[in-house]
Amino acid sequence: MKTKLLVLAAGLLLSLNAFAISLQDAKSQGLVGEQPNGYLGIVKSDPQATAVAKEVNAKRKAHYEKIARKNGISASEVAKLAAEKAMKATKSGQYIKSSNGKWVKK
Repeated sequence: MKTKLLVLAAGLLLSLNAFAISLQDAKSQGLVGEQPNGYLGIVKSDPQATAVAKEVNAKRKAHYEKIARKNGISASEVAKLAAEKAMKATKSGQYIKSSNGKWVKK
């Protein structure tokens, strides 16, 4: 009985992940974009895109803080440098936030 419950629970978790949108899908669909602060922003409100952005931003923040501690600089400085790279790497047709705060397609 316990084995059946574990299999059912695992299947449910896997099926929920199948419906989750990937970062690249969210970018390609114009739901999220890169911001000058080093974090993803929501271009068009969508629950799955919001979840992806929240998860990615949490990972980015932890990574920025780790790099900052290692190099004796602030996490915001690391984030700004990362933003420059991410915005340059953004594919044509995807969104970036301009310096005036507007979303624009690259």
